Order: sequence, then structure tokens, then C-alpha cells
Amino acid sequence: MYSEISKNKRNSYILILMFLLVIIGLCWVFSLAYNNTWILYIGVGFSVIYALISYFSAGSMVLAISKAKPIEKKDNPKLFRIVENLTISAGLPMPKVYIIDDSAPNAFATGRNPQHGVICVTTGLIDMLDKSELEGVIAHELSHIGNYDVRFMTLVVVMVGIIVLISDWFIRFSIFSDDSDSGGDQFRLIMMVVGILLAILAPIIGMMMQLAFSRKREYLADSSAALLTRYPEGLANALEKIDSNTEPLEAANRATSNLYIINPLRDNVKGDKRSRFAGLFSTHPPTEERIKRLREMGEHA
Repeated sequence: MYSEISKNKRNSYILILMFLLVIIGLCWVFSLAYNNTWILYIGVGFSVIYALISYFSAGSMVLAISKAKPIEKKDNPKLFRIVENLTISAGLPMPKVYIIDDSAPNAFATGRNPQHGVICVTTGLIDMLDKSELEGVIAHELSHIGNYDVRFMTLVVVMVGIIVLISDWFIRFSIFSDDSDSGGDQFRLIMMVVGILLAILAPIIGMMMQLAFSRKREYLADSSAALLTRYPEGLANALEKIDSNTEPLEAANRATSNLYIINPLRDNVKGDKRSRFAGLFSTHPPTEERIKRLREMGEHA
């Protein structure tokens, strides 16, 4: 587990470097296509400012979008005791606890590091699960915080968002700009074609990387939660109950769906029955596979 934490921290820095190189490369190609070096400077400058603002405000934005409300121990002693006990066992700072007033069962974690961690659950989750199942879900979300998954995925989402924005701008400029003299400059014409191809492919590749990272993090958090509670069956049962519930979570959307323990969007929740190709575009691994792995852990415990 500790090696995974170190790996996540290291991969976060590598990820930033990779995406920065992609962003700089995109802006450089676009500046060549339009023969304007200011595109490079403005694009990179905007990307840095946008990334910093998004990184530090992402947690509060997600909570606002989800209509989550902070609670204290007196508001829900049962939930607070579970979070406190598991936090102590995990050796983490006590996260803030939020509740979404929605009967659909689900939960997520946010916060750029353990010192700013947040656990958020729905009222439906509290009502549906017994103690061992709720402990499994909370342990899963605490594992996301302790493993630095939240920070890693926040960076991925921010960087992919920047690439999508820059690519969208370039395509729009290419369609609506009146650059009548570009036909006489073969180099600029080549750069224009290259730029359009990159503008189309880069967001797709970036989003597929984001989804792949998200699926891998869910498996890791499941395993970490099983180790933390010493009872894999609790989380396995919780996943079964959440997955079998067909009620949509009203506060969820495609921007936040990857944060939840199970995708809250009804068209994606039953991802277990879709094709392997369709699974490439899923934010979560198949729930049946997650449950199977947890129960195998219990059998070998």
C-alpha cells in the first residue's frame, strides 16, 4: 500500500510533465499553422493558470455541484464513528463529512490530499447498508484519499479538460478563420492539417487515458478497503446493493460520475453486460468483477 502511495505521488509529477508537453506541443503546432508565436505563449499561460485554479477549487466545486452539505458528529453519530474509527486505523487525518440528501445509494471522496480530504455519502446509502457494508464503502473512499487517488485523478481531469479546450479552439478557428494566403505556404498548410488531426485525436486519447486510470484506481481502492476492514465481504455486499438499485442520483452528472464508488448514471451502471470495447469508455470497472475479486480475497484470507 505504501509503495502504491509513493507510486501515485511519483506518477502525479510524471503525469503533469506529460500533459504539459502535450499542451505545449499542441500550442506550438497551432502557432506554426497560424504563423503567430503568441498562440504558444497565450496557450501555455492560460493552461497553467487554468490548471492551478481548477486544482485548488475542484473539491469545493464538486461538493457544490453535488449539493452536498457538511455535517457534524451530532447530526449522524453512527456515520461519524465509522469514519473516525477507520481513519484512525488507516493513520489518516479526520476528513470532513458531507451528506447528499438523495435516496439513491452512493458515495465519493474528494480533496487534493489527506489534509483536505472529504467523504461524501448519500442518505440512501446510510439507510440501505448495514454497519459492515457501510464500513466497506467508507474504507474504500478513505483508501482513495490515503492512496492519493483523488489528487491524481483531479490532475488527470484538469489536464484532459485543458487539451479539450485548446483543441476545440483550434478547430473553431480553422473553420471560421479567413486565411486566404495559407494556400501558398505549404509548410503552414501541413501544420494546419497536423493541427486539425491532433485537435481531433488528442482529446479522445486523453479521455481514454482518464477512464483507464479511473478504472484502475477503483480496483486498488477496493483492495485497500478490504485490507483496512479485514472483511472483504462487507464491501462486496455493499457493491451488490448499490449496483442493484435502479434509482438515478439526481445530483450526479458526467463531470462528477467517475468520483462515485459506482457510476451513478443509470446508462452506465450496468457496465458488466456491455461489450469489452464499450468498457473502454467506462469510468468504472465491471461491478461483478470487483465483487468477484473481493470475495476471492475473503476466501484466501
